[in-house]
Amino acid sequence: MGRKPSGVHGLLWAVGLLGFLWHAEALSLEEGFAKWLEGLKVEALSQGISASTLEKALGGISPIPRVIELDRSQPERKWTLEEYLSKVVTEARVQSGKEHLTKHRQLLEEAESKYGVQGSVLAALWGIESDFGRLPGRFPVIASVATLAYDGRRGSYFRKELLLALRILDQGHISPEEMTGSWAGAMGHFQFMPSTFVDYALDADGDGRKDIWNNLPDAVASAANYLASMGWKRGLPWGSEVRLPKKLDSSLIGQNARRPVSEWQSLGIKGRDGRPLNLSWDGEAWLVAPRWPGGRAFLVNRNYRALYRWNPSHSFAIAVGILSDKIGSN
Repeated sequence: MGRKPSGVHGLLWAVGLLGFLWHAEALSLEEGFAKWLEGLKVEALSQGISASTLEKALGGISPIPRVIELDRSQPERKWTLEEYLSKVVTEARVQSGKEHLTKHRQLLEEAESKYGVQGSVLAALWGIESDFGRLPGRFPVIASVATLAYDGRRGSYFRKELLLALRILDQGHISPEEMTGSWAGAMGHFQFMPSTFVDYALDADGDGRKDIWNNLPDAVASAANYLASMGWKRGLPWGSEVRLPKKLDSSLIGQNARRPVSEWQSLGIKGRDGRPLNLSWDGEAWLVAPRWPGGRAFLVNRNYRALYRWNPSHSFAIAVGILSDKIGSN
């Protein structure tokens, strides 16, 4: 029987074995991916995507290990509302939002006039999604989404997104090299997934392309169109922070308990400062309290619901609302 290597030789042997296993796993991943990609090409061709587009977009791509790593290392514990707000509603972002609101006032006012979405809300979304276009993501979208479609936790979802991304390329809106985004495929100033792009992206300047990456008029109009399509109502704020009475039936929390603002007043809901509720808006509203019992509470309306449909996270929707209020304040 041979002896197992020991000492330095043993360490080198172990490192070599790990390297061999890693290389074998990488080869196996590449081979499996290449075979999977051939099947995807057949499906894409059947959907009318041209062979030349597929060659340009898919030729030579391979799985991105960093994307697999990021997908598998999603944190189990979600941030609390306060943690999230402290990271995204910063004084620096508020100030930057005010500057962009002034710099792009005409563009944002045109979007508000056409789609009914306030400029401060669009600025807040822009700031949270990509830090006003500064951090839109630099991952190649086709390779990233293909990696997730092949090896991710939601393969069928990302396969559909990949086919839609290929359609976007086939329609000539962007080149494969310029189609960059987050590791999960969110693209441009407002981080649209390919499916969101297909449904809501617009060619605002009439150049024949819907360019949400490099063309700010297209990006802003697309975001306003998306939010309006989610039910945003012109002239209505998103909601307001409130103070709840010490004893409140838990059945009154959530959208199913919506009722006129006047009824909330009679139930003891007060303004954030503890004074009687005095809102600039009326109509149906409901309570959102992510950490109930305890924590902050908000009386919200259909415009909050539109933000939640954009990204189904109460922390996100509340952050956009609070940031938009701060950006829009004098």
